[in-house]
Amino acid sequence: MLFSESFQMALTSLYANKMRSLLTMLGIIIGVAAVIALVSVGMGVRSNVTNSIASLGSNMLIVSPGSSNRGGVRGAAGSMQTLKYDDAEAIKNKIKNIEYVSPSVSGSYLIVYGNNNWKTSVQGVTPEFMSIRSLAVSNGSFISANDMNKRSRVAVIGTTVAANLFAKDNPVGKNIRINNQPYKVIGLLESKGQSSMGQDQDDMVYVPITTAQERMLGITYVQSINIQVADQNKMDQVQAEVENLLRMRHHIIGGKEDDFNVRNLTSLMETMSQSTAMLTMLLGAIAGISLLVGGIGIMNIMMVSVTERTREIGIRKALGATFMNIMTQFLIESMVIGIIGGIIGIIVGCAVSQLIAKIGAFTTVITMLPIVVSFVFSVGIGLFFGIYPARKAAKLDPIEALRYE
Repeated sequence: MLFSESFQMALTSLYANKMRSLLTMLGIIIGVAAVIALVSVGMGVRSNVTNSIASLGSNMLIVSPGSSNRGGVRGAAGSMQTLKYDDAEAIKNKIKNIEYVSPSVSGSYLIVYGNNNWKTSVQGVTPEFMSIRSLAVSNGSFISANDMNKRSRVAVIGTTVAANLFAKDNPVGKNIRINNQPYKVIGLLESKGQSSMGQDQDDMVYVPITTAQERMLGITYVQSINIQVADQNKMDQVQAEVENLLRMRHHIIGGKEDDFNVRNLTSLMETMSQSTAMLTMLLGAIAGISLLVGGIGIMNIMMVSVTERTREIGIRKALGATFMNIMTQFLIESMVIGIIGGIIGIIVGCAVSQLIAKIGAFTTVITMLPIVVSFVFSVGIGLFFGIYPARKAAKLDPIEALRYE
C-alpha cells in the first residue's frame, strides 16, 4: 500500500514538473540509447567478420608456400614454389580426419565475351573445392573429375563476372575468352556477397586446376592447398600431422625453417571473435559513462525537490511519517526517473540502430543483453544517486522543516 501510494506521488510530482523531469531523464535516455546503438554496431562488426571467415569454408586449413630468401633478401609471402599436386594427394591419403583436399592456383586475366570484357581473378581448382568453400551452383554444374583429366577449357563464373559480361542473359553454354583462349561456361555460382574486408567474393572465375597449370600459367607447382577437416575438435591435431608430413616430404630436418605455412581458419575466427567482443565491450563501456552523467542529473534534481518540499516533509513527519516512509518516497521518485528514462532510451536506441543499418553506415545486430543490462543500470543508477537526497529529506527535523520559508 505504501509503495503504491509513493509510486503514484512520484508520478504526480514528475508530471507537475514535466520539462524539468524530461531534462533530468535526458542523460539516462542518451546513455541507454548510446549503449544499445554502439553495442549493436559492435555486434554487427563481429557478425560480419565471423560470416566472412565462415564463407571461406568450415573447419579449414590452408597450406601456402613460404617466402624465398635469396642473397639475404626475403621475398614476399608465398613466393616459394615448393608445394606440389602430389603433396595434396599425400595429405588426402595419409592423414585421417580429413574430409576434402583441394590444391589451387590463380592468376589475373582479362575475360572477353563479345564486345564486353572484365578483368578478374581466375582460379584453378579441383571438384572438392566446391564443398570446401561452401559454393553453390545456381545454374549449370561445377568442375568435374572428367574436366580435370581432359584439361578441358571450361569455366564456372561468379555473379559479378556474369553481370559485367552477359548482363541479364544466361551465361551457361556460352563461350568466353580467357588469355585469348576459348572457354565454355558450364556453371553460374550463387552470390556470396562481400567479405568483411570489402572483397567481392562473386568476382571470380573457376577452371580445372590442370587446365590452369598447363594451358594458362605454365607451372607444375600449386599455390595453395585447401583442407577441410571432418571434426572441428581435431583441427590442431590434423594441422600438426599436415606440418609433419610436409616436413618429411620436403626433407626439412634439424631446426630448419619450413618452406610452407599452415593457417587454421578456426583459430583465426576465434581470435577475431575475441577481438571484436573486446571492441563491443569497449564501445558499451564508453557509452555507459553517459549513464553516470545522467545519474548525477537525477541526484541534482532530487536535491532541488527536497529543498522545494521541505515544508511538506515537515507536515508529513508531524502527522507520523517515519524515517523510512520519507526515504522510500524519494527513492521511488528517483527510481521512476530511471525506469521511464530507461524505457524511452531503449526505444530510441533500437530506432537509432535500425537507422544506422538502413543508411548503410554499419551492419547492426540488436540483442537482448545490452537492452536488459542498460535498463537494469538505468534503474540502479536512479536508485543509487537518489540515496543521498532521500536520506537528507528523511533526516530533516520536523519543527525546522515547518518553519522553512
